[in-house]
Amino acid sequence: MNDDKTMSWFEWAKAHSDPRAAAQSPEALDDLLVLDASYASFGGLVASSILAELGARVIRIEPPGGDPAREFSPFGLMHHDTGLAYLAEGRNKHHITLDLEDDEGREIFKKLAAHADVIIETFEPGFLDALGIGYRQLREINARLVYAALHTYGQFGPKAREGRQASEIANQAYSGLIYINGEPEDAERSAHTVPTKTGSWYGWYAEGLFAAYGILAALLYRQHSGKGQMVDVSGAECIMKFIDYNMGWYHMGGGVKERLGNYDPSVFPYTFIQCKDGYTFMAAYNEEAFATLMEIIGRPELTQDPRFSTFMKRTSFESEEALQRILEEWSLQYTVDEVIDKVAEAIAKKEGRAAAVVTGKVCRPSQTFEEQNWWDRGVFRKIQDPVYGELALQGPVWKMTGTPPRIKWACRPVGADNEAVYGRLLGLGRSQLDRLRASGVI
Repeated sequence: MNDDKTMSWFEWAKAHSDPRAAAQSPEALDDLLVLDASYASFGGLVASSILAELGARVIRIEPPGGDPAREFSPFGLMHHDTGLAYLAEGRNKHHITLDLEDDEGREIFKKLAAHADVIIETFEPGFLDALGIGYRQLREINARLVYAALHTYGQFGPKAREGRQASEIANQAYSGLIYINGEPEDAERSAHTVPTKTGSWYGWYAEGLFAAYGILAALLYRQHSGKGQMVDVSGAECIMKFIDYNMGWYHMGGGVKERLGNYDPSVFPYTFIQCKDGYTFMAAYNEEAFATLMEIIGRPELTQDPRFSTFMKRTSFESEEALQRILEEWSLQYTVDEVIDKVAEAIAKKEGRAAAVVTGKVCRPSQTFEEQNWWDRGVFRKIQDPVYGELALQGPVWKMTGTPPRIKWACRPVGADNEAVYGRLLGLGRSQLDRLRASGVI
């Protein structure tokens, strides 16, 4: 495609990175073979989904009866015997079954590992090593192997030795995130001011994202060294990367960030405010922006109010409570879209720091799904699958001009690719597969 200098930047960006044209471009990782042996964990599934979107051939290894992760779904809702979350994270993967605790199953796993570039696992630390198929044994078979082990507490340390069970919520809890998340303490409502978990499987998704980053870095190093390595990822440590200054504040100043709900000890306003028909975010990051915001709400005199006259004064808990009430006295007169329009109109007349007033609608899932911006960008895609019917899946988050990621197919049923994978990689014929199936190995 010729670059047209008469195009606007927005037209050019879409023309060169629209994910709907991804099939016309090469894939960044199309020479990689990944074995995803994760068990009852979406951390491993997320990591292999990223690699698969970027072109890697991912072979998903489940126990003969299927991975328990297939059953993780809201209220037990299943679609053709598969949970909703697995339908999303099973995309782009070949699905086979194998009993890793069976002697013959372990030998088959070793043969698969000899072909692999990457292995991803989420078992208890040392479990596969004790079976003779951990990183120490597999690197003797394949020195170029990148082996990613994901677990809440990592592969060493007191908690790893104790055999503490990993889970998504443990990732959040041990990181310190849950302690600081929730409404502030209130003597009159103490029964309701409890630590609050964050989102849906936030701990697993963070774990999977950081595992994918580590795998890609290890692969880059392998290009010039020829050597593989183990990538040890603790889900709790991944979450710690998201909780800003808390550890440093405690270490250097002895401070502890308590639950503050929508208040913030670093900057205010930096909060969600209620409108006629919902909520919107509102922030003013500096003195000039605060003055702009006060103009918008018709209260310019508040810039001289002793409670709000400086950046530091606005961040006391009492000042934040008072300013929150003032903002909502104004915002409750308008709809969310009207508030956003008023902010946009005001900052269009400002420059530099005075224009740093930020707002954004708090969307319900239905509103996010229907937002035309995301459909234009290919964030959501409806596909027709021969097994699962029509599915709406979220596409890759990267838009790339050279090697764009893509969705190639939806989830596969348990063991759907046994014949293709075992036949192509290991040369196993139908009679051999029938025997392995009958004995419960696959």
